[in-house]
Amino acid sequence: MGIQDIIEGKKQWRAHMARVKALPQDYQIVYKEMQRYLFKVGPIDLPDGPLLPGIVEFFEEGVAAGKGVLQLTGNDVAAFCDDLVKDSPTFAEVYQQSISGERGTAEK
Repeated sequence: MGIQDIIEGKKQWRAHMARVKALPQDYQIVYKEMQRYLFKVGPIDLPDGPLLPGIVEFFEEGVAAGKGVLQLTGNDVAAFCDDLVKDSPTFAEVYQQSISGERGTAEK
């Protein structure tokens, strides 16, 4: 990874966060909690994958439709997040596989 890749990644992240900041306050709060939760459960492709931008797009559509954020996610936001990443390999799974001796199963 070169310096240009790092700079481009930062530009993309800043643009992504600008979209988040354009959302209503309640959406921003839920997004930040979702982001915090997802970084803890650790889907491997979270930083570079389509999940976080997809959530922002989903929220933007909800705002445009005049819906409240909990109408989109439900009251259990953690369960909503778990459903989003249920088929994604996580760092915990990769670690468990590495210590149990399984090879290649984390790469889906």
